[in-house]
Amino acid sequence: MQQKDIAILAARCADEKKAEDVKLLDLNGLSSLCDYIVLATVTSKPHLEAVEDEISTRLKKIGVYKLNRDGGESMIWRVSDYGSFLVHIMTQQAREFYALDKIFSFATAVKFQKPKTTKKTTVKKTAAKKTTSKKAAPKTAAKKTASSKTTKKSNAKKTAKTVKKSLKKVSK
Repeated sequence: MQQKDIAILAARCADEKKAEDVKLLDLNGLSSLCDYIVLATVTSKPHLEAVEDEISTRLKKIGVYKLNRDGGESMIWRVSDYGSFLVHIMTQQAREFYALDKIFSFATAVKFQKPKTTKKTTVKKTAAKKTTSKKAAPKTAAKKTASSKTTKKSNAKKTAKTVKKSLKKVSK
């Protein structure tokens, strides 16, 4: 897996954990520090920890480990160093104060989100299910109606027989 693909995975992880304003910046050949930077904004310390843990866990599964981590127990900003890329996870206040977006304004933004084609398929499947259930409903209703008509006829025949018997007894 190429370093760009791994940085894209890290950005997607942050996005999946509902980090806001996630950016992946390409610094390849522009900085001696790293080739890519992931910037992500979080809303709270638990959110920060969840995003950091998700990225770390998913990257470990493919054999990519942090070389260094800074921010310790900070509630506003954590930095994870993966060698060829850095992941900065911070609150909105820290992002505005440190202005990393402006510092790295010379970098090229990389698109990391997957194309959203699955929603169309889901809609079609849902529509197909609705059509199927609408067709099934009248058949069931028809069966119930037919069986209830049969029951009414047999009850009417029994009642008629009972009345005939009663009339025969009275007429004797």
